[in-house]
Formats: sequence, C-alpha cells, structure tokens
Amino acid sequence: MTSSLSPPSAELVIDVKNLTKSFNGRVVVDSLSLSVRKGAIHGFLGPNGSGKTTTIRMLCGLLTPDSGSGTCLGYDILTQSDSIRRRVGYMTQKFSLYQDLSIRENLEFVARVYNLAAPRQKAAAAIERLGLGGRENQLAGNLSGGWKQRLALGACILPEPDLLLLDEPTAGVDPKARREFWSEIHALAAEGLSVLVSTHYMDEAERCHEIAYMAYGKLLVRGTVEEVIASTGLHTWTVSGPGVHKLQADLEQRRGIDMVAPFGTSLHVCGRDDALLLDAIAPFRSRQDLVWTPSAPTLEDTFIELMNRSKDNFQ
Repeated sequence: MTSSLSPPSAELVIDVKNLTKSFNGRVVVDSLSLSVRKGAIHGFLGPNGSGKTTTIRMLCGLLTPDSGSGTCLGYDILTQSDSIRRRVGYMTQKFSLYQDLSIRENLEFVARVYNLAAPRQKAAAAIERLGLGGRENQLAGNLSGGWKQRLALGACILPEPDLLLLDEPTAGVDPKARREFWSEIHALAAEGLSVLVSTHYMDEAERCHEIAYMAYGKLLVRGTVEEVIASTGLHTWTVSGPGVHKLQADLEQRRGIDMVAPFGTSLHVCGRDDALLLDAIAPFRSRQDLVWTPSAPTLEDTFIELMNRSKDNFQ
C-alpha cells in the first residue's frame, strides 16, 4: 500500500481541470485547467484581479475550489491538501517572516517549524547559498526589498520542497536584485525544482519555460512565449519620427488597427488582419517625417491585446 506521503512519480507536478472559485457571488476563477511540467519554470501572467493568487492558493491547499478537480505533486487537491502543503514552498506577495527577528533567527525558526535536522546548519547553508552572509544578524524589518526577497526565498526552499509557488515575488524590487533572484530560480529549476511564478514584468515572463495568460478569472492562452505571441495573430509596424505620439489618437480610430502602444520614442501599431492594417497605415506611410518598419509583436503587445479582448468580471 502506498503511503499518503509518497506521491506517485509523474511528469506533471500540477494537473488540474475546471477549477472554479467564487467570492460573494462573483466568479474569481472560472473553469480553469492548467498543467505544469516537472522541472519547468511556468509563468502566470494577467492583470490585477484576474484570479492568479486565488488559483495559487487552491493549488497549494490553502483554498478549496467550489468545483473542479486535479492533483498537485500527485496529491488530490480536494482531499490531500495537508500532504501538498508539506511539499510546496509558497512565497506570498507580502513579506511574511518576523520583522523583529534576524535573518539567521528567521531561517532557524522555519527549520524548526518543519522539524528539520540540524536547523542551525540548514539556516547557515541557506544564508551562504543566497548571498546573505555578513547580514545574518540584521533584523528582517530593516532589510531593503531585495534582501527581504532573498530571505523569503531562503525560507521557502529550506524544507527542500518539490514545487515552488511564487506570487509576484519581485514587485517593488530593483532590476539588479530581480536579475539575481531569477538566476537563483533557474539554478533551482536546473536541480529539479518545479516553479510556478506570477508576474507583471514582461522581461521576467520571457525567462520562463512556459507561460499562461489569465484575465478576469479565465485562462486564455498558454505555451512557450513564442507560441503565446503567435496565438494572437497580431501583425505589427513600428513608426518613429518627430511628434509621432500625436498620431496615436488618429491611428486608433482607423479600421484595421486594433492597438497602438507607445514604446519609447516610437509607436507599435498592431492589427489582426494584415491587409486591413496595411490599408489603415497607407496614408501615414507616405509622410516623409515618419519612418515605418515592419516588426514582430512583443510579449507586451500580446499582453495588452489579450486584456483588450477580455471582459472584466467586476462589471
């Protein structure tokens, strides 16, 4: 007989179907199906209020779905949530460790909560791995955002989980700290750890092996970054020149142009129908002061396009 603490080996660490969750009569997650491969970094994108955090909490056993089914690490999310929580590291948006304890004290406390052998040695190893040496006696409440992030990650990986759930872990963190954080995430994934991370940053999403886009409770598209971009069928031109941003309002009114987005000193002009898009921009391409260049749609173009297609479930 298989122990309830020994999940069956599987290529998928998350495999859920038709998860639904409502609060106060409003559907927050609507018939969501999702799978995540073992050892993969899976990005979870979507606007605020799209249901990402609620989904993550259902996956790790902190919330029970109203309907739907599935497994996380081989355990049933409806009946074996305790077993899931023992093997998942969950890093919340808000720093949740003790502000009045030092880095070392926080990590030793976590090690004892999980009944890890040699808690001091485990904490010391996490401090070394995450570059926290020299700061181990600093109070957590006095740390900057980047150092708090490292400490929180150290606490998550201390019990050696099989799955790491990260809920917008780098919000408010400087670019250098974000890059170092992602280097560590890729190192952990290379060691076999599976990661599901929600983010608003397009450069972070592009670091993921696969991404899924969620808007207002519904999962709209998933796949590699290239597959997700291709799924929208967008055709894109970049236009630059003096006063180019004054064109935006005029371009947005033309049939065949589905989206205009500023990018630095230029505009991205996108449409789903290539022929209609070419007709729409033709009068502007004859202007000598403008430079038009065909370009590939970016992940940000895709993000905005998917948002524009979605219906806000608050309305």
